[in-house]
Amino acid sequence: MIHKSSLIKGLIVLVFILISTISFAQQDPQYTHYMFNTLSVNPAYAGQRETLSVVGLHRSQWVGINGAPQTQSLSIHSPLRNERIGLGLNIVNDALGPASESFVDANFSYTIPLNADDLKLSFGAKGGFHMLDTDWSKGRFRDTDPAFENDLNLISPMVGAGLYMHTRKWYLGLAVPNFIETKHYDDYEESVATERMHFYLIGGYVFNISETTEVKPAFLLKGVSGAPIIADVSANFWFQKKVTLGLAWRWDDSVSALAGFQITPGMFVGYSYDMTTTGLSNYNNGSHELTLRFEVKRLGRILSPRFF
Repeated sequence: MIHKSSLIKGLIVLVFILISTISFAQQDPQYTHYMFNTLSVNPAYAGQRETLSVVGLHRSQWVGINGAPQTQSLSIHSPLRNERIGLGLNIVNDALGPASESFVDANFSYTIPLNADDLKLSFGAKGGFHMLDTDWSKGRFRDTDPAFENDLNLISPMVGAGLYMHTRKWYLGLAVPNFIETKHYDDYEESVATERMHFYLIGGYVFNISETTEVKPAFLLKGVSGAPIIADVSANFWFQKKVTLGLAWRWDDSVSALAGFQITPGMFVGYSYDMTTTGLSNYNNGSHELTLRFEVKRLGRILSPRFF
């Protein structure tokens, strides 16, 4: 078996080499519930719930601003009989002003056990397509700008990959959802720009506070060349494996309150509210996010709720 400390050190070094050579910004959809919606950012997560898992999410960002982002996502993933292999499907719709984007991708993962302490390393790959539709009749229109003379309907391929190292107590993942540069609507410039590669680094650790309470600090670093890193950090408490309460902070953007309820062993409902901390707070009433997760009991196994 490969030595645990050597693998972890190697992965961390690789991460910081990548981060040091690029700078970052948001074009992909943004989530507060990234800890419940991991497949959307890392294909190596496919099958890691060890059962068929279906996650639906809706996000309304910056409520009160016309044309503000509205995002819906649906992910379905499961391990195969050979439990080292996981398959998944991810569908995302992201509307922003005059632009509507859809992402559809299939995900594949292969997991390698590294030692007897349940340390595993998963490799992931994804492929699919991205659709962009624009309707320049929405929002402001400048008839002197030729970029606004015609609506756009673009379809482009997506190819991505990821790594996900984990035990029952912690996880660390690095992913590039799409290596291919495509056309993307830039709401700030009010133009169609080229979408660049995004890099996602995620991690979390579960601490046992008592027999009935656990806490999981987690983080997500996201970026694309040309702007600062987007950093999310959170801490969620899990009580009796039924109720989740937590707080999150997004650097130079917002603070969030999160709540979740394990209604049955196979059904989880989560909600979050983001309060904007920038000058934009004067023009919106915050952001709302709702997550539903359904999971199916596998034959011969008890479906035990998990924190990640």
